Amino acid sequence: MKVDSNVLVLEGEVVENLPNTLFRVKVADADKLVLCYLSGKMRKNYIKILPGDRVRFELTKYDMERGRITYRV
Repeated sequence: MKVDSNVLVLEGEVVENLPNTLFRVKVADADKLVLCYLSGKMRKNYIKILPGDRVRFELTKYDMERGRITYRV
């Protein structure tokens, strides 16, 4: 876990694929589910995400229920 000024970076596992590049991600340290979307660089480079993949995602302090997937581990 890395904390920037406004961004919290966490790791988790993709549980479910949803339409429009949305994913339900289970946080690694807790039993919390977060709704995440794919970042622009991952869309641009056609990085595929499947259920069961480990990912790194960012949360802002303003909305802890939605995140942005930035890296597939």
